[in-house]
Amino acid sequence: MPFVSMKPKIVLSKEEIALLDQVLKSRSVASVGFFRAKIIQESISGKSVSEISRILDTNRLRVRKTTDKVLHFGLKTALKDLPRTGRKPVITDEAQQWVISIACQKPVDLGYSIELWTYSYLQDHLRKNCIYFGYPELKAISRSTICEILNKSEIKPHKIKYYLERRDPNFEEKMQEVMYVYEEVSLMKEFDSKGEFDNSAVISYDEKPGIQAIENTAPDLQPVPGVHSCISRDHEYKRHGTVSLLAGIDLTTGHVHGRVEDTHCSKEFISFLEDINAYYHDKDRIRIILDNHTVHTSKDTRQYLSTVPNRFEFTFTPKHASWLNIIECFFSKMTRSFLRGIRVASKDDLKERIHRYLEEINENPRIFNWKYKMNELP
Repeated sequence: MPFVSMKPKIVLSKEEIALLDQVLKSRSVASVGFFRAKIIQESISGKSVSEISRILDTNRLRVRKTTDKVLHFGLKTALKDLPRTGRKPVITDEAQQWVISIACQKPVDLGYSIELWTYSYLQDHLRKNCIYFGYPELKAISRSTICEILNKSEIKPHKIKYYLERRDPNFEEKMQEVMYVYEEVSLMKEFDSKGEFDNSAVISYDEKPGIQAIENTAPDLQPVPGVHSCISRDHEYKRHGTVSLLAGIDLTTGHVHGRVEDTHCSKEFISFLEDINAYYHDKDRIRIILDNHTVHTSKDTRQYLSTVPNRFEFTFTPKHASWLNIIECFFSKMTRSFLRGIRVASKDDLKERIHRYLEEINENPRIFNWKYKMNELP
């Protein structure tokens, strides 16, 4: 059964037919008006939208819009452009600055429940308050316009970028002390330590807590050429708790000292000190760079240090300045290589794997050098 259009047919009066013929014969009428007249003429002759669009080499939407205008408004109006809403209001520089000032405030300070702006919340606030503050052109502001205004000033009120505040009033002094130790280490590598420096060892120390012992629930599937390009792993796993690595790196030799414990309290720290005390039996003094964790200066730690007077020398990094401690470079490398994707059967298995990793490192130790000089730091 052939398709029968349910759309009403265009019916023109004698005057309108005469007007249509006049437009089609005129040489002064605009091309847009002439084209619309051709669409209307073809439609009156009974052709479908598809046929008209094919004959006049145009799209179906343009044909439908023209014929609908005739049905809704008459021939005279259909041959012309419909009235438009007019030019969009110009947003002044003052209005844009007001938008930026609102975006730079917390919404909670303006009475809202949210902490950060979303563009929807910001749009609603601007529309509700723009007339009161004298910016009526923002009454219909869109989210895309808000984005454009904020992007010009590189303002992103929906994002958080973290920073670290210097809370140590003696930051500069402590930093210089750490830098002085690194400077001495660099000289120790150039000259004979027995002739130029004290017979001492320099250790960069810290703890790496929370290393997870995670076990697979199903065996990994290894890569197969032409079939599987990478390891396939079941997304489920078992947790067996965590362990802590207490580690120190010798800044002159690159040798890494380490203990893997369930916790990192004073008892474990003292055990680490006892290990390196025995290891450096031929050294007069052991100098350690470390942070100001409470276990490093606890009562038990001080009691142990009193049994080996003049043996250890602690240099503390400033608060929230772990980046000054070279051992953090080793921990970063360890996280990105050895610990990435590690799976073990138990905590004991994890401890054994970490000890094996330290042994492999110490077979070919790498000396970590401090990159910046004292006169290059801000």
